Amino acid sequence: MWRWVVVAGIAAAWLYVGGRNADLRAQARQPATLVITGGTVITMDDARRVLAPGAVAVAGTDIVGVGTPADVAARFSAAETIDATGQVVLPGLINTHTHAPMVLYRGLGNDLNLQDWLTKYIFPAEGKTVSPEFVRAGTRLAALEMILGGTTTFVDMYYFEEEVAEATREAGLRGVLGQTLIQFPVADAKTPEEGLARTRAFVARYKSDTLVTPAVAPHSTYTLSAATLQAADRLAREQHVPLLIHLEETRTEREDSLKARGLTPTAYLAKLGLLGRHLLGAHGVWLGPDDIRLVAEAHASISHNPESNMKLASGVAPVGEYVAAGVAIGLGTDGAASNNDLDMFEAMRQAAFLQKVTRGDPTTAPATLVLEMATRRGAEAIGMGDRLGQLTPGRRADVIVVDTRAPHLQPMFDPIAQLVYAAKGSDVRTTIVNGRVLMHDRVVKTLQAPAVLGDAQKMAERVRAAVR
Repeated sequence: MWRWVVVAGIAAAWLYVGGRNADLRAQARQPATLVITGGTVITMDDARRVLAPGAVAVAGTDIVGVGTPADVAARFSAAETIDATGQVVLPGLINTHTHAPMVLYRGLGNDLNLQDWLTKYIFPAEGKTVSPEFVRAGTRLAALEMILGGTTTFVDMYYFEEEVAEATREAGLRGVLGQTLIQFPVADAKTPEEGLARTRAFVARYKSDTLVTPAVAPHSTYTLSAATLQAADRLAREQHVPLLIHLEETRTEREDSLKARGLTPTAYLAKLGLLGRHLLGAHGVWLGPDDIRLVAEAHASISHNPESNMKLASGVAPVGEYVAAGVAIGLGTDGAASNNDLDMFEAMRQAAFLQKVTRGDPTTAPATLVLEMATRRGAEAIGMGDRLGQLTPGRRADVIVVDTRAPHLQPMFDPIAQLVYAAKGSDVRTTIVNGRVLMHDRVVKTLQAPAVLGDAQKMAERVRAAVR
């Protein structure tokens, strides 16, 4: 009998110790607000790790752990868990150039070159329709489209940019938002001086915002005087904010600059002192070797917008030369009025195909590079490479989950190639920005789609009336 008592006692002791150790392990786990687990995790980190399966732990606004599901479960106690089995988890996509409110001009004036499109349709329509209400409604429609398509950060240039900022905050997106400066009278400023004053006030209002990074956005070298360009640059440098500008989008822009100044637009910006780390040039289609060298030496950045460039027949950007020169280059959609959507998956696919067919080389613009342009390289281009673009501890929790169980994504041998060459924005199931779930299972939580679409339709009627 005593033997049974001893055995029972030992067993009870082991159960006690084991249970206590389990309690201690549970207590030792770090709290996490969210864990995404079970999917294929494309980290885009320096080692380009792909974990299949993997997991990502989030605490508040930041990523705190990335590893196998077992590793993350052992280290973190989650308040909320998203099961990503059968899906791909990756950094949120970064759209480095758009004009969000211009979704309300989607489909207006098709099959035209850039100058005719601008002067015959867009500028006249903007003169009759742009208002704070218009800008807010357009941005909310763009934000809804971007959340549904997996874009978590976008770079914008437009008027009444404070309305863009408020709609961006409402939606929960991250934005680098530039108040546009242009030489002729526009809806929110009758003179460049008034535009500069508005820009200064806009920067002051949002400079400390967690989601909005204010920027100065001189439209281009061909729509602004040298004095205004330099004043915009001084403001951006003084306030330590980005400078956004359209740069060498068309052959005509380049040729006109050479005739008028004997300088390319890029060389002209260099002469005026605008090139620097703070400058992000949109398009960069017609830069030659000397121009690319100027951009690289100044550590300026470029946003590549392949779909808009193709639709307007503006040309083909020298992506390979930018990469070889060490220029930070991101990917953008441009405004939906010239694209005609904000789908970054489509932009990735077209960026790859365009480079391959025009160079006659299927090895150029590989899928990994293009995905980098939409994530980590895009983050570097907007000066946020230390915060965004990778799933690594310490970076902001901007994460998307893509469902790869649809027929057009099966079978999946290479998840990166599958995302670039076959996925669509509509395959995104979950969108997270700054640790906040904006959409899960295709249900957007921060915007009411019927109200957004209803307001957009009201504004569309104004556009129709304006262009009759």
